[in-house]
Order: sequence, then C-alpha cells, then structure tokens
Amino acid sequence: MKIIDVITSPGVTGFYFDDQKAIKLGGARVDGCALCGKPVTPGFEAIRQRGESISVILVLEDGQICFGDCAAVQYSGAGGRDPLFLAEEFIPLIEAEIGPKLVGLNLTGFRTIAEYLDGLRMNDGKKFHTAIRYGVTQALLDAAAKARKVTMAEVVAQEYGTELILEPVPVFAQSGDDRYVNADKAIIKQAQVLPHALINNVETKLGYQGEILLDYIKWLSSRIRELGTEEYKPVLHIDVYGTIGIAFSEDEEKMISYIGRLADAAAPFKLRIEGPTDAGSKEGQVEALVRLMKAKKKMGVNVELVADEWCNTFEDIKEFVDAGAGDMVQIKTPDLGGINNTIMAVLYAKERGVGAYLGGTCNETDRSAQVCVHAALATRPDQMLAKPGMGVDEGYMIVQNEMSRTLALLKRKYGVSIDPVKHELYLT
Repeated sequence: MKIIDVITSPGVTGFYFDDQKAIKLGGARVDGCALCGKPVTPGFEAIRQRGESISVILVLEDGQICFGDCAAVQYSGAGGRDPLFLAEEFIPLIEAEIGPKLVGLNLTGFRTIAEYLDGLRMNDGKKFHTAIRYGVTQALLDAAAKARKVTMAEVVAQEYGTELILEPVPVFAQSGDDRYVNADKAIIKQAQVLPHALINNVETKLGYQGEILLDYIKWLSSRIRELGTEEYKPVLHIDVYGTIGIAFSEDEEKMISYIGRLADAAAPFKLRIEGPTDAGSKEGQVEALVRLMKAKKKMGVNVELVADEWCNTFEDIKEFVDAGAGDMVQIKTPDLGGINNTIMAVLYAKERGVGAYLGGTCNETDRSAQVCVHAALATRPDQMLAKPGMGVDEGYMIVQNEMSRTLALLKRKYGVSIDPVKHELYLT
C-alpha cells in the first residue's frame, strides 16, 4: 500500500503555550484566563498564547485517509525543549521537506519507516522540530494500521513484540489550577490517578513550609472518601515543579521528611510526587533525584518520586532510568519526537523495573491523544495522561472512550466477551 499524497492543515490544541520562564520569574499577572506581562522566552508574543497544531494527512492509494497531529508542550522552549511551534511557520517546511519523502512510500510496516522519518535532518544538520516528528509518525502508524486493516495497537504489539492485554491502562486526570472543582470531576468520573494539581508556585500553592499543599492533600484524601465508593482507590499524583526543593533549600532530608508528611496526609491512598526539585540542567537533575531516592530509602518514606523536567528525549529517559533517578519517569510524548520513541521509552523503563508514565501535555489534540491510547494499550505503561486540556471532562472522555472502543473491537475480533472480569490475550 503506497502513500500517494500528503496534505497539511492548521489546527488549535486543547490548551495554550505558556512562557514558563516568565512565570517562574514572577512576571505573569493572572487576569481571567490570560497571563499578562512581558514574555522572555524567544518566539513568544505573550506569556500565554493560543496553542497551535498541524494535521498531517496521508492519502493511500486505495483512497483511505490517515492522519496525525503535530503538537508541542505547553511550556515550549523551556527545560531544554524545542522552540515555540506555530502552524504558519512550520507548514511550509513540512510540505517542502517531509511531504516529498512520504509520497510514493510503500507501507511495508510502521517501525522502520517511523525511525527513518524521525531521524531525518534538515539542511543545517539538525533534526526536525519534535512536534513535526510526533505528528508525522502518528499518521504513519494510522496508515500502517489501515493498510493491514487492524488497529494501531495491534501494529505496535506485532512490530515491537509486546503482549496485547485486553484491559484498560489507568488514566491520570489533571486538574490544572482549578484543583478543587476539577478534583471533584475526576473523583466522580472515577479516574484511576488524580489530580496533578499544578503546584508551580511556593507562595500561593505550596506554602513556605509546604502548608498549603499539605492542607490540600488532606482535603483531597477526605474528598475521595466522601464522593467515591469504598472500592475506589485512586493514586494521588501531584506535580510540584521543583517547589519543594525551593521551599526547603534543596536539603534532601528536609524535603523527604516533608514528603513523608504528605504521604501521611494522603492515606489511605498511594502518593506520587512529580518534580520535587528542578536543578536547572539534565546532569544536575539526575544527581538531585538520585540523592532524593537515597534519602527516601534511608528514611523509610513510602512515596514514589516521578522524574519530569529535563527528562525530554528517549536518550534522556534512558539516562534517568539507568541512574535510578526516580521511581517513575514521565514520557512526555511530544518532547520525544516520533511516537516510535514513546513506544521504546515505555518498554525501556518497564524492562528495568522503573514506572512508566505515558504522559504528554494539556496542549495536545484529540488526535494525538487517541494515537497515544493505542501505544499505551500495546506497551502497558503504569498510567496514561488524560489529554488534552485542563478541564478533566474533555481529556478524560477522549482517552477513556478511545481505549474502550479499541478494547471492544479487539475483544470482538479475538472472541473475548466484554465483561469486567480481567482477561489476558496475547497476539502471536
């Protein structure tokens, strides 16, 4: 099956591009949904501006249409990431440089072609923007599935030699700043992991002694027991954006002691803390997390630490995993470029006993989220982010429904009844 045409279309994402550096420097004033002030990261015209995407549409020789969405993270240009991704700037590049390489390709599989496209270099020797590689490889996975008349999850399972288990992957619903109302939404929907909570400021969200977050987790634990059923036991996952390190002067024992208090407040629910520190560089971040892991073990604190900042590419993820820099790594899908790298990253972490969080960003699209669902079903990460957006309802719906539809189709195909009883089925 050959690709006979490549079409692009501009789109919007489920959230916004935010200038993280300007926010961290205290230069952002909240005005409704807007963040007012002077941007400092190159490419930004405002601290908050609309998120943009590009759909890459492949036309197959039998007339089938396949597509993926190029999208970049909310905090583009920060933490070692590629710069701001604007449709007007990058559509001409895709049409001139990527399209001609796709037209005429024979879809003999996904993995080899995806690795080829992901590794392409521009005239200056640099790789294409991560968002471009992300969207193009999504389209290629869709095309490979349509050419074979199977689901994208089956393509991944077959080409990467994984066991396709026909049960859902836990979904992580993120609240954004509306961490009380949106936590309620996640609890009512019975999200398996919640609420992220966006604790990115010491003064207003963590507290100089961590008291604001401590009170929030106490409330959250109580609220789950109030609104949820007795059987509902979600994991509490809080992203603190390095604020614990700032509040406790990067003192490992003080940080872990505080995190232990958070764990007590979370009881009886399991607690994960993402990004407890931000060392300002990849090397520093690995070292800082390793020290925290050692302190956690020494002090007997039962909390999982999650690596995020500076853990961007597949190579970065391997470094964090190999060093033991975290109990879990977030695989932030747009930052890895090709979706093939996301697949490999999940498998790499799992093979080495480190938790795999197939994440991403609120600033993705419905399409990129759907494709990620198939990657998750085939690779079995510990959790997958509900995306895009920060409103809980929309992102959770997109991810949960795509997962449910795909599992229903696979159960029909392989003769497995659809009931709540867990059942494992392996592709041969």
